[in-house]
Amino acid sequence: MSKIGKKNITIPKDSSIKIEGANLTITGPKGTKKLTINEKIFSSKLNESQFMIEPKEKKIDKKISILWGTFRSLVNNAVTGVSQGHEKILELNGVGFRANLKGDILNLQIGFSHDVNFKIPKEIKITVEKQTTIKINGVDKELVSKIAADIKSLKPVEPYKAKGIREKGQFILRKEGKKK
Repeated sequence: MSKIGKKNITIPKDSSIKIEGANLTITGPKGTKKLTINEKIFSSKLNESQFMIEPKEKKIDKKISILWGTFRSLVNNAVTGVSQGHEKILELNGVGFRANLKGDILNLQIGFSHDVNFKIPKEIKITVEKQTTIKINGVDKELVSKIAADIKSLKPVEPYKAKGIREKGQFILRKEGKKK
């Protein structure tokens, strides 16, 4: 039995799930998300405000248990995304490091001799609160995390002075500098 898979997913009042065979359509105030569940292995049930995924077979082996937890997490992330949305906050640390929005392009000045322009996808909403704080919002958790990772990879945090782009709350292992 999967510890995560057997938990029910609570659907908020303003969201709904529509089951059409193996396809799930999750609708909420932030948008819609479509998922596909393997119908050969799992069956899905929908009560008033509870959604659950169960394996069709009585005997559950390790592989089915892993898949069960994975599919449950994917559906739960989709429900959270369409009802509340997902958010990542990035911080720029360094002298002269700043970010600006120019239409659908994020302009970053991160210590290079040139500005770095990052194209923002249509499904993602990026806001620059201060010049050193970037907020990434969206319905799809995977896409929000991927965009945050792509922006972080433009200037990874170095361990000596902690300059670079990092996620809010991310721990940086600092190293001691050269001694005389």
